[in-house]
Amino acid sequence: MDKDTTINSYNHSISIVERKNILVTGVKKIDSFDDEEFLMETVMGYLLIKGSDLELLKLDTLQGNVSIKGLLKSFSYVDDVKKDKESNIINRLFK
Repeated sequence: MDKDTTINSYNHSISIVERKNILVTGVKKIDSFDDEEFLMETVMGYLLIKGSDLELLKLDTLQGNVSIKGLLKSFSYVDDVKKDKESNIINRLFK
């Protein structure tokens, strides 16, 4: 069984505890992350998590689990990842 088959066989879920601890399952890969934003590809599409003092606690590539701590401000699924990445880069340049 290859890696893609293993991850695709798991369900996707998001668990949030007190806006401080986030567990995401069904993650294929993390495209980018910093202390304010995580962009990851899940089995259900791209997920954008925004917050402050975000920190990657655990990454399990075989199971597709990601654990993050920090203050969660928002999360959303992104349809046009390329456009969103470009706008984020431009916004960061002109802060």
